Amino acid sequence: MKIEANSVQEYLENIPEERKPSMNRLRDIVKNNIPDGFEECLNYGMPSYVVPHSLYPDGYHCNTALPLPFVSIANQKNFIALYHMGIYANPDLMAWFVEEYPKHCKYKLDMGKSCIRFKKIDHIPFDLIEELIKKMTPKDWIALYEKNIKS
Repeated sequence: MKIEANSVQEYLENIPEERKPSMNRLRDIVKNNIPDGFEECLNYGMPSYVVPHSLYPDGYHCNTALPLPFVSIANQKNFIALYHMGIYANPDLMAWFVEEYPKHCKYKLDMGKSCIRFKKIDHIPFDLIEELIKKMTPKDWIALYEKNIKS
């Protein structure tokens, strides 16, 4: 489900009413807990938290004009998604998340490489997401990104 928007605020205004409370809460959790240095922007058509070019001039290797992506949230057709690049790039972080998830949510974890899908929006484990968001600084993410990309 593509939402046409030119800003994060416009994106959030254009999602279906029944999803707004969950999306707004998810955004607030990310914004209030992500370590200093990440910036919020609309990236790949969704609210994203990136390492800006001022901290990492090389940008994203797929398109160096873009800042280095880290976390995004999106309203998809059948779910709300949290995309966390650090969880994809760090096996220890992935293992921690997979182990913790059942302690916070009674539903099975639905996850791709960096995508965590929440089909039951009334059961998003916001407290676990808050913990996850705090775990990696821009410096940590840049080091991990360079280790994985340049090796």
